[in-house]
Parts: sequence; C-alpha cells; structure tokens
Amino acid sequence: MHRPWPYLLAALLAGCSFALAAADYRAPVSHDDGWPVADARAVHLDTAPFVALEARLADGSYKNITSILVARDGKLVYEHYFNGSDAEHLNDVRSASKSVTALLAGAAIDRGLIPSVQAKVYGFFPDKQPVQHADPRKQAITLEDLLTMSSLWECNDENEFSSGHEERMYVSEDWLQFALDLPIKGFAPWMSKPADSPHGRAFSYCTAGAFVAGAVVERAARMPLARFAAEALEKPLGIEHAQWNTSPLGIGMGGGGTRYRSRDLAKLGQLALDEGRWHGKQVISAAWIRAMLGVHAQARDDADYGYLWWCFRKPVTGIDEPVWAMGGNGGNYVFVVPSRQLVAVITSTAYNQRYAHPQSQEILREYLLKAAQPGR
Repeated sequence: MHRPWPYLLAALLAGCSFALAAADYRAPVSHDDGWPVADARAVHLDTAPFVALEARLADGSYKNITSILVARDGKLVYEHYFNGSDAEHLNDVRSASKSVTALLAGAAIDRGLIPSVQAKVYGFFPDKQPVQHADPRKQAITLEDLLTMSSLWECNDENEFSSGHEERMYVSEDWLQFALDLPIKGFAPWMSKPADSPHGRAFSYCTAGAFVAGAVVERAARMPLARFAAEALEKPLGIEHAQWNTSPLGIGMGGGGTRYRSRDLAKLGQLALDEGRWHGKQVISAAWIRAMLGVHAQARDDADYGYLWWCFRKPVTGIDEPVWAMGGNGGNYVFVVPSRQLVAVITSTAYNQRYAHPQSQEILREYLLKAAQPGR
C-alpha cells in the first residue's frame, strides 16, 4: 500500500524527533573533584524525563532554576545549569545551610568536643549570662531541642509577631544574646503542647535556634564555624570553595546563607545517603547520620523533621517513602531518597516567591523520580 508523501514526511520527522530527543541527554563530564560519573542508562534510569524537563525549563514553565543534578548509586548521572549559572557558581542555598550545621554538630560530637545532643545550651555561653526572662526551663534547653526546632523559646519565623522572628534578630547586633534572651513561649488553647505533640516535641521553625546550634559548635571547637566546617567536613569531601556568613559580632551563621557549588551540594547529600562515608572513608559517624535522619518531630501535616533535615513522604513522591531534604528559601534543595539510592540537587534564585518550593518539589516528583521508577 502506497502512502501519500505527507504521511511519509510526517513519519520521517517523527523518527528524527525521537532520535534528537534521545540524543539530548548528556552524561556529566568527569572533573577532578571526586565525583565518579556515569550514563544514566547504566544505572537503570530513564533519560526521557530529563529531556522533557529541559523542554519545560526552556519554555519558561519553571522559573529561576539555576542547576539540577542527580546522582544514582554513588555516581553523578545528570548535571545541567540554567539561567547563566555554571559548575563553579557558589549557590546561596539559604536555610539549606541548617542541615550542614547538623552535620557539623555530629562532627563535634564524634570528636568529643560536645558530649552529646543532651548537652545544655546555656552552659556553653557563661559570658552571656545572666540573661533576660530568666527561667529554669531555659537552662534545661539542649542542643537536641535546637536541632529539632522544638526548644521552649518563643521563636517562630512563620509568625511575624513572634519575639524570636529571624528578621528581629538580623537587625540586632548581638544575635547570640538576642536568642538567649528570648522568653519562654506560652501555648494558646489551639496550640499543641509538647506532651500532646507527635514525638513529644512541639515544632516551631526558628532560625535563631539553628544559629545558636552553630554557635555551640563554634564554642566547643574553639575556632570559627567556617574553619571547623572546612576541616571536619569540606576538605574530606574535596570541597575547595565555600562561603560562610557571620553575625555582626563574627559568629558563624549556622542558620542560613552558606554558598556551595552544585556538585559539592550533591556530595553532602551523598554523604547522608551513605551513612557518613565518602569514597569509603567515614567522615561523619554512621550513628550520627542515622540519628540526624531519624524522625524527631512533626513539622507539618506533610512533613516530619530530623536534626535540621526535613523528611517529606507522600506529598512529594505519591507513595509512602521518605525523602530527606536540605531545604532553603528560593526552592533550593538537596533531596536524599534512600529507597532509590538517589540524590538530587535543585538550586534556584526564586527567593521569597510562593511558587519556589512547590516548583522544586514538582520537578523532583514529576521528572527526577520518574526517571528512577522502582523496577527500572
């Protein structure tokens, strides 16, 4: 049966389009940074979702994304930069820095610099006492309380009227004194008290608490937080470039604003996935990683919380599997998906935009995880 030439032309073009789409996937290039690279198909990933995702980025469906990287089975298999970014760019990942602070707390405990997560916070700062709003319950606040966002400080970044709101801290000179001086919070009738909350902790997102956790590490290590990070974490991972912020009085900002290259962010995720190992070397103890990526508080209806790491479940994947995440303003994420041996980095400059977090989570759910569907 002879077909008219328009049908033949359409068939030919369809075949060419398929060939071009298949060729659009590009495996990452090997650099001298410790990352083994591989073709995604070699680790049983479908490359079609990557190609489809790039089309959505090209047509503007997703905005202000600067990089997307995926590692599977310890190999970097997808790497692409957008909107003028490149592999050397230091991404301002905002509150994703908090998760790095959790890793540094573990490194300090591993070294015996901090006895345990039950260490009392105020004991590290005798020079800052007496504090305002003195209360025995304040002296009982532990490092774990800060790491789980469940201290009794009246501190809630999601409530602009909160005494401890981060914007109030930023306009003061002494951020540490600001936090230590915070009053004990009260629980209105519609609020869950710790005893009535899942895991016995009433979660309240508090950047000041993460900052103090970093200050505890800094005091315990007797060196700037950036230097301790370089020695205990970054150099062992081959991270050569990073930028840490400090408070007006020079205390390392463990609560946000750290800058890393995208490949180095992926290393942090891989370290968490591999229980503290990088290239077979134990950088952070496996015991700490297991504790850090354990559920200690319920942050929201759709998310739990470990030690300054988020844990998303069904809303992200559609099935009941944990997705651990470093997350920051703008839609910046390092996702760790143990069930699929996958690490994904999404960096973005959509700061303070409502679409930022849903956009990054949609990219993970609809494209990156679909490339790694179970059974592939």
